[in-house]
Amino acid sequence: MKYSTAQLGRVLVVRLEDGDVVHECLEEAARAEGIARAAVILLGGAGGGSRVVVGPEDADASPVVPMERVLHDVHEMAGAGTIFPDEAGRPVLHLHAAFGRDDQVTAGCIRTGVRTWVVGEAVIFELTGSEATRRVDPATGFELLDA
Repeated sequence: MKYSTAQLGRVLVVRLEDGDVVHECLEEAARAEGIARAAVILLGGAGGGSRVVVGPEDADASPVVPMERVLHDVHEMAGAGTIFPDEAGRPVLHLHAAFGRDDQVTAGCIRTGVRTWVVGEAVIFELTGSEATRRVDPATGFELLDA
C-alpha cells in the first residue's frame, strides 16, 4: 500500500443530460474548472446500449483483454470513482458503477461509454495538496495511481 494526504477543495454539482457520455462530461467539467484530483459519486439512469468493462477475460493473460457488457435497456446507475491526472497532466476519471434493471445487476468500469438516460447527477469533491498521478505500469500497461 502507498498513500498520501490531501485536503478538500471545491465541490462541483453536475447535472448530466439525456444522452451525455458520463466519463467525457465529468472529465470536461474537471478540466473546465482546473480540477486535477477529485473523488466522485454518481447516480441516475444509464441508457440502453451503454458499454461497461466487467473484468479481464483471463486474470493471468498478458496483455490483459477486457470483457465488456452492453446494457440491453435502461438501467438504474450508482457509482463512485476518482479523478487524477495522467502523466500528461490531463484529469482522468476512473469510476465503477452498478447498473440494475428488474432483478439483474451488472457492475463495472464506465470507461467504454455509459450514456445518461434522462437523469444523471454527479458530485465532484476536489482534492488539493496532493501530487498523486496516474502512471503507466510497464508490467500491466494500466495507468495506476502513484500516491
